Amino acid sequence: MNLKGGTLNQHEVKPLRVWKVSEAKARLSEILRLSEEEGPQRIGMRRSFVVIPERVWRERKEGPRKALGQWLVENIPRGSNLTIPDRSTNRKTP
Repeated sequence: MNLKGGTLNQHEVKPLRVWKVSEAKARLSEILRLSEEEGPQRIGMRRSFVVIPERVWRERKEGPRKALGQWLVENIPRGSNLTIPDRSTNRKTP
């Protein structure tokens, strides 16, 4: 699970190891290095925390941006029973 080239997918989110808090305090630089090279590092048993690189956090938080046109097509209301007026009649324009 190499994070240098991309983002995490669902199968890569599982941390490899759970660090005790006391051990994590003493080996923080190693935890930071491992989070970059191997993936998320979990610290704590009862109250757990996960260490991931900032760029991975930003990518997950913001997510990929879609073009406006693609978003509009994907989010168009569907199933609406709209009646379309007949345009062939001579009706008064407001």
